[in-house]
Amino acid sequence: MNKVRVWQRHRLGFAFGLVILLVLCLIVQLVHLMLFRSDYYSEKADELHERERDIKAARGRILDRNGVVLADNLTVCTVSVIHSQIEDAEEVIRVLCEKLELPEEEVRTAVEKVSSREVIETNVEKEIGDEIRSCGLAGVKVDEDYRRYYPYSTLASHVLGFTGSDNQGIVGLEVVYEEILTGTDGQILTQTDARGIELDGAAEERVEPVAGSDLVISLDRTIQEYAEQAAEKVLEEKQAKQVSIIIMNPQNGELYAMVGVPEYDLNDPYTLLAAYVEEESSEEDNLNRMWRNASINDTYEPGSTFKIITMAAALEENLVTLEESFYCPGYRTVGGRTIHCHKTQGHGAETFLQAAMNSCNPVFIDLGLRLGVDVFYSYFETLGLLEKTGIDLPGEAGTIMHEKEDMGEVELATVSFGQSFQITPIQLITTAASLINGGTRVTPHLAIAVQNSEGDVTETFTYDAGKTIISEETSETLRYILEQVVSEGTGRNAYLEGYSIGGKTATSEKLPRSADLYISSFLGFAPADDPQVIALITIDEPEGVYYGGTIAAPVIAEIFENILPYLGIEAEPVEETQSTEE
Repeated sequence: MNKVRVWQRHRLGFAFGLVILLVLCLIVQLVHLMLFRSDYYSEKADELHERERDIKAARGRILDRNGVVLADNLTVCTVSVIHSQIEDAEEVIRVLCEKLELPEEEVRTAVEKVSSREVIETNVEKEIGDEIRSCGLAGVKVDEDYRRYYPYSTLASHVLGFTGSDNQGIVGLEVVYEEILTGTDGQILTQTDARGIELDGAAEERVEPVAGSDLVISLDRTIQEYAEQAAEKVLEEKQAKQVSIIIMNPQNGELYAMVGVPEYDLNDPYTLLAAYVEEESSEEDNLNRMWRNASINDTYEPGSTFKIITMAAALEENLVTLEESFYCPGYRTVGGRTIHCHKTQGHGAETFLQAAMNSCNPVFIDLGLRLGVDVFYSYFETLGLLEKTGIDLPGEAGTIMHEKEDMGEVELATVSFGQSFQITPIQLITTAASLINGGTRVTPHLAIAVQNSEGDVTETFTYDAGKTIISEETSETLRYILEQVVSEGTGRNAYLEGYSIGGKTATSEKLPRSADLYISSFLGFAPADDPQVIALITIDEPEGVYYGGTIAAPVIAEIFENILPYLGIEAEPVEETQSTEE
């Protein structure tokens, strides 16, 4: 019996000691929490009673070289509900359905959902947002937001690109310069009670948003409009598939205009234009086709405009002179294959200058063969033709050229007059600009500077002038030849009275050759002796007459007639000659 009592006393003592130990542990833990972790748990408690909402930052604008706003922001609203704060759910549902024109089932589901915050609608017009706010509905929040807006709608759509529902860039300059254009969102912090209802007397904390920076680009709205109007005119007249125009300053690579008609509406970029619909393709593929910038994303056989490169290489290598005599019977036989001139009956005897003016294929085949594969290929590398230009737009394609080891006489012959390989329009005009500006390779670009909201320049973009690719002497001779092409040769339809214009026409047949589909083009520059502007037009699948000298050259002449005086390049006085009858 005594043993039982002793055992019970020991058990009680052990239990009591354990309780004391547990109490001491709790006291130690409590002291630790109160003295050393009080700040942490106080912060956590505050967080439980804080409601956080974002304040959207304005996206930076895109301005043309003269400060004209090409991409801006519209103030819109985001309407949301906080379930715990709603006092009259039926009234909230009624008002939101009426103002936002949404189905009752959709609004009811959101209103009755138990969550910290449920978004009802974004991109709500500010006027409607203000009407909802004025109703004073408990639990309904109307926060201001921004939506991208393009004042000129379709202008330069393939260059500017657009943003998605989250206001982030998707294509074009909008995506390339996302880090510059995007801002930093702010926040609104409000205090709530244990039920999540905002406290009336509690102060509201705000972290103000920081707007994105503005991007200034080299594009000129006026020149872009001139070019688009000219492109749309020839697109309609020739019922072409697409017309692209690039206008550049050949001295520094700044792009004044880049056109790809039909242009799409930047404010409604998901509405597909009929011109880009292919029945066998999905809607997504058709949209991507519409958004593609043909000037940089697509390649084509350049045809005779590439003869500029061939003649530059031959002149630089001293393989030909302007007065050298050639004979064109209408064809050349190379490697057992007969290659015809565009003038099938032949040009007969002609000097090299005349051959350039006539765009004579056999003579340029002769130049290609004189250069040989090794030398000609070295010029492709020196001129930068085998690399991308580095333009600040997404998705630039590269030149599709024969591998050097696969290039025989036939390939050499066809490449010399612009066939059997493909190049982008931006690569062609960039290379041509570099050849006529004195021989310095330029980088085509759009971005010029970054500005803050006050208009102060915070960053200026610089671009390497590049290496010298041909001598000044060769460049001067090339300019003279191309001026003669316009004044007396195949490019005479680009002649503009009072101005010295240089240029080269081209008519290239698309693959497969049996389809009889063509791309007509013209590359022109002015003034011929000191080029300040260079332009390239490509007309894809024109109906009827398709010769570049006939349908493409006049378009560039019309554009130059408008933009040269605008750029401060005045026409020279034309001497009038007076004849008398005897």
